[in-house]
Amino acid sequence: MSTPPYARIVADIKRRISEGRLRPGERVPSTRQLARDWNVALATATKALAVLAREGVVTAEPRVGTVVADRPAAPEAPARQKAGQRPKISGNEDVRERIVRAAVAIADAEGLSEVTMRRVADRLGMATMSLYRHVTGKDELFLLMVDAVIEAFPLPPERPDGWRACLETSARVLWAAHHEHPWMAGVTSLHRPLASPALLQHSEWMMSALAGTRLDPATKMYVNILLYSYVLAIAANVEQERQAHAATGLTDEEWMSTQEERIRAISESGTSPAFAAFLHELGDFDFDLDRLFEFGLTRLLDGLAEVIG
Repeated sequence: MSTPPYARIVADIKRRISEGRLRPGERVPSTRQLARDWNVALATATKALAVLAREGVVTAEPRVGTVVADRPAAPEAPARQKAGQRPKISGNEDVRERIVRAAVAIADAEGLSEVTMRRVADRLGMATMSLYRHVTGKDELFLLMVDAVIEAFPLPPERPDGWRACLETSARVLWAAHHEHPWMAGVTSLHRPLASPALLQHSEWMMSALAGTRLDPATKMYVNILLYSYVLAIAANVEQERQAHAATGLTDEEWMSTQEERIRAISESGTSPAFAAFLHELGDFDFDLDRLFEFGLTRLLDGLAEVIG
C-alpha cells in the first residue's frame, strides 16, 4: 500500500529536522508552500501540519507562524481522556473504538447510508446485537464517528492573533477533515446540530476569537453557523461526486465530456449570447474544489470584516 501524501510530507519535515536543516524555532513551510512544493491539495498540507502539531514536532507561534518545537514533545493523550470528554471505559473502550473505526471505513468507501449496525458487525466478525453493549445505536455511532474524524484533524496548540486568522484556521481544519471524509456533511444539519465535543472545540475557538469584537451574541452565533455551513456546503459536493461516480461509473471529467454537445448546442442557439461569449473567453476550465473553497473563504471573511471592523 502506498504511503498517503500527507504522511510523506510529515516524514520529510521530520527528516529535515533530524538532519539539522530545520532547527528549533525556525518556521516550517506554510500550508500554501507545502501544497505548491508537493503538488497536493491544501487539505492534504493542512493535515500534514496538524499531525506534526499533534505529535509535538511543530508549534504555532503568534505573529510568526508554525515553527519547529524547542524539543520533541510527548504525543498528546488520547482525546477521549481529556477533560470534558468521555472517560476511558475499561474493557469496552477498545471494542468501541474498533466499532467506530469500522464504521468510518465503511462510510469512507461506500457512503454514510451504508453504515448500519449489521454492516459494522459483519466487518468486525461480531453479532449485530453485541454492538449495542458498546454503542446505544446509530445516532451515538454517528456522533462517535464525527468525534473520531475531527480529533484526527486538531486545531493548532495556540490560537493565532486576530479574529480573521482564527476563523480562517478553523475553517481550513474543518475543510481538511470534511474533504477526506465527505460523508460528514450528511451527518448533521443547521437545525439539528450534533452535540460533538470535538466540533464544540471549534465553536470555543471561534467564540474566544470574537470575544473582543463589537458583535452581539446573536451575531456571533450567526458567524459561527455561517462558517461551518460554508464548509458543509462545499464538502457536500465531494460526497455527491462519489455517489455519482458509483452510480454511473463515470468520473466528473468523463461525464462532462458527454454533455459537451448539448452545452454547445444551447450556447450556439442564439438564446444565450452572453453565456456563449463567456464560454468562448473561458476556454478550458479546470474546476478544483480546493481553489473554490479558498476563493469563497476569502470573500466570506472579507464580508465579515465589514461587520466586525
